[in-house]
Amino acid sequence: MSGYEIVRVGGQIGAAVTGIDLSSPMAPAVFDDVQRALLEYKVLVFRGQDITDEQQLAFAGQFGPLTQRHPTMRSVGDPQVLAVDGEDQRANHWHTDISFTPTPSMGTTLRSVVLPPYGGNTLVANGAAGYRSLPAELREVADKLWAVHTNQADQPRLGTERGEEVRRAFMATRFEAAHPVVRVHPVSGEPSLFLGGFAQRLIGLSAVESRPILDLLQSYVRRPEHVLRWTWSLGDVLIFDNRNTQHYAVNDYDDHKRVLHRVSITGDLPVDLTGKTSYAVQEDDR
Repeated sequence: MSGYEIVRVGGQIGAAVTGIDLSSPMAPAVFDDVQRALLEYKVLVFRGQDITDEQQLAFAGQFGPLTQRHPTMRSVGDPQVLAVDGEDQRANHWHTDISFTPTPSMGTTLRSVVLPPYGGNTLVANGAAGYRSLPAELREVADKLWAVHTNQADQPRLGTERGEEVRRAFMATRFEAAHPVVRVHPVSGEPSLFLGGFAQRLIGLSAVESRPILDLLQSYVRRPEHVLRWTWSLGDVLIFDNRNTQHYAVNDYDDHKRVLHRVSITGDLPVDLTGKTSYAVQEDDR
């Protein structure tokens, strides 16, 4: 590749991209390299960018149609740009974006806007590596499981009036979707553990019965060797493949301000190993 580099930053996940200016669209050949790298490394970080919301929208839009509006979070200006603001909420739990809907985001882009003087790292975990590391006997069990994801999962509390207002808005409308615990990537064909904090129970089991199994499977995803921990600098733009990753925003920056702008790419229905697709959970199914 000439003029830019894509360099692995972790053994199981993550690569840093240099020499590409996101203020203008990538040439087709460059975008092809970037898209292949995203499939391989799951998360890419573009350093040293100076871009606007409009340019972030254009960058994300090269990967597919953009999510028009988040079902529960507030936007800033353009409805497709979400403010990930530590004064609203702190997503210090593992999750996959909007997995409580039948079609979770295909991918998510994050751009640093205001950073605290310390802390506030973003962790991204590789669900495909988690699946590969399962013992064969446990993998056979996981292959058959389906989980209900809901936005009614217990959300971290900030303990502030503004935080409680955002939390109530997030949970005001109930969303639930059933997804395979083992999801097949629609492009690479790679199976991965598709879990996270919105996964609250397994189909056929109660929440109490489900919890030890979900926690056991989740422990394979969040092994340190499967996780990229990104320390933000101003000008960083991050994109991750939401179809086989989870992420976690570390809440260790006290009362300092932290704002990222998020633009998401519309996803499709997850598919299990047999070809069965995800579906919305109806009230009668609860």
